[in-house]
Amino acid sequence: MSSADAARLFDEHHASLFRYLLRLTGDADVAHDAAQETFTRYVQKPPRNEHPRAWLFTVATNIVRAASLQRQRRATLLAGGAGRATVADPLPDPEQATLASERRNAVRLALDSLPERERTVLLMREEGFTHREIAAAVQTTTGSVGTMIARALDKLAAALPIDLQETP
Repeated sequence: MSSADAARLFDEHHASLFRYLLRLTGDADVAHDAAQETFTRYVQKPPRNEHPRAWLFTVATNIVRAASLQRQRRATLLAGGAGRATVADPLPDPEQATLASERRNAVRLALDSLPERERTVLLMREEGFTHREIAAAVQTTTGSVGTMIARALDKLAAALPIDLQETP
């Protein structure tokens, strides 16, 4: 892959990939790192298929999953040696959060309540993926993607607080 091809691919897809990862993880640093790792992998070993966008999002999702599992393992190890581990600063008091922050948190919780596959389908839909691309990423048929999206939206709406459901 030439550097011009890599630059074009980055310009076309980085912003969308970063937004997807930010929504998936809720953490800008994790999203940035995962996006960077995804493009690095693409340059090192480009996919053989004709759908680089779907490949980028699938690999990025897998990178986030692997990082999450690694964090969970570390947390388990640290919990076993709680007396030896340093304690992190407490989270900020939720009452000090702004209204926008409260809304983001509510949406994050609602998204997190969805099964991973449904969350992925919704986030990919939000990024403008076609049903075919979503089907390839979550390993299902194109015909079932619409049903999956509708069910996931229903579950998301049910998980949101009433005041957010009524907001335009």
